[in-house]
Amino acid sequence: MASPELPDCDTPAAVLAFAQAQRAAAQAAEVKVLEAALLWAAMHPEESISDGASTGSTNGTAGLIFAEIAVPLAGEGAPLVAEFAPMELGAALGLSTDSARSLIGDALELAHRLKRTWALVQAGTVPTWKGRRLAQLTRLLPPDGADFVDRQLAAVVGNVGWAAIERLVDHARVTFDPEGAEKQRRQAADGRRFDVHTEAVDFDGTVQVEGTLDLADALDLDAAIRQGAQELAALGSEESLDVRRSMAAGELARGQLTLDLRVEAGGGTTAAVKPRQVVIHVHLSEAALGGKPGIARVEETRSIVSTEQVRDWCGPDTQVTLKPVIDLDAHHHTDAYAVPDRLSEQTRLSQPSCAFPWCERPARRCDTDHVVAHGSGGPTCSCNLAPLCRRHHRAKTHTGWTYDKTGPTTHLWRSPHGLHLVKERGATRLLTAHPPDDQDS
Repeated sequence: MASPELPDCDTPAAVLAFAQAQRAAAQAAEVKVLEAALLWAAMHPEESISDGASTGSTNGTAGLIFAEIAVPLAGEGAPLVAEFAPMELGAALGLSTDSARSLIGDALELAHRLKRTWALVQAGTVPTWKGRRLAQLTRLLPPDGADFVDRQLAAVVGNVGWAAIERLVDHARVTFDPEGAEKQRRQAADGRRFDVHTEAVDFDGTVQVEGTLDLADALDLDAAIRQGAQELAALGSEESLDVRRSMAAGELARGQLTLDLRVEAGGGTTAAVKPRQVVIHVHLSEAALGGKPGIARVEETRSIVSTEQVRDWCGPDTQVTLKPVIDLDAHHHTDAYAVPDRLSEQTRLSQPSCAFPWCERPARRCDTDHVVAHGSGGPTCSCNLAPLCRRHHRAKTHTGWTYDKTGPTTHLWRSPHGLHLVKERGATRLLTAHPPDDQDS
């Protein structure tokens, strides 16, 4: 029976044909978005930037603040683009500034340095995701290296596997930029990392851990965790091997954190165990304050956890530091230009991320901005402050972006070409689907 939402899909073959047609339409739409990104870049070339730069302090930020510059978003030979141009395109598409920069950069790389691949993407032969990923790989190649990759893949890019494409790009890097390839090899150690994603903790209190290690270090770490898991089993743990390995990693970390070597007069050492130290800003629900199970919001990670998990973290061997409570609804004011620490802290707690549309940079890494500039009569008070990351702070200062604070955590933004967006409690919505017709193009 045909679905009312999917007309003429009353047989399996019809459903397959319908899905194929929709996939082709989506691919064509994605290509049009890339073409629009190219046109947007062409409308904001290096020449569109006014000369001059400003220095000094702006809206709560001391230090050097420079005006807009032209930046490379694609590889050598592609045109430069006005630095703040991606912001408005991203706002229109529901993208962060970084995502919009990537979109424009990929389009420029394809159109100017991977022309054969770009023609295949436009023809629908190569999916846009594959063209964009290739553009991201070739961005650091010299022009002749990018052209080599483009020529080699022209006939097969739609069918060849991704591993083969990466090997071809590596070959081009060594062949056409041997000095750069050698430098990259020497600097490969700088790419090692070990990330504990505490900013994405699950409700049950677990987090993801990942890293890139030197082989010798990785083997040693694996051996230590394997041994720890075996010791937990010998002590009676009935957890699975995977769970015991995760527990062993924590025990390994605590063993390092609690070891305090003290040199004695006789030359020997003793180990003293220090209490586990945890400093977090926790916002408890009303139920939790009454002693009932509830939820807690951990400000450092912008996530929620159960109150039982908080209790587990703050066990008898843990040194707990209590932070004073700040009334987020209170109104604070000062006649000075500089923002007092308590007022800045209130702003960051009530607005946990950058106030710019789609931006998710934590407020603790942002400037505290006077929404109405202090030099224009804007007060230094709770109702006229907002967190803005440095990039969007500069854009607000040096371009046509403006905004008003319409509520304690609500901001109405206007883009240079008339888009209106609301950022409220970290969520963004577009009020105008299209810029007004009377705006300059």
